Amino acid sequence: PVSQELYKESHPVSYKIAEHCNKGANLDRYLLGRQFGVIFVVFCVNLSGGPIGTATLWNMPEWVIQVFFKTGFSMILFTCMVGQLNTQVNASICMLDFINNYFSLFTYWGCIFVEFTGFVHFSYAIS
Repeated sequence: PVSQELYKESHPVSYKIAEHCNKGANLDRYLLGRQFGVIFVVFCVNLSGGPIGTATLWNMPEWVIQVFFKTGFSMILFTCMVGQLNTQVNASICMLDFINNYFSLFTYWGCIFVEFTGFVHFSYAIS
């Protein structure tokens, strides 16, 4: 791991996140809460762009409408390309710069809170 003191002044918000995340099992807690957040966001995006059974689109053949729109395959592609792929590429190239904002800090604490509530662990009992 990189010493956090190297970016304490240049990336103060990244430092705050890393300082708490690297203590104990907080990284595991964050990842568990993050996975719940990702599933929640993808679920909401897919609901908002869900297929309408009776819709027609630009007089396309029925098989195109069936494969891409009624099955939700086009929404899966859209979610991956627009919602996830760009942010993952940016985060992998400029890690410290990517999380050096207060929205990332809010997201981090939100994920920690979701894991703290036990809701994610309770969902195992439901299934």
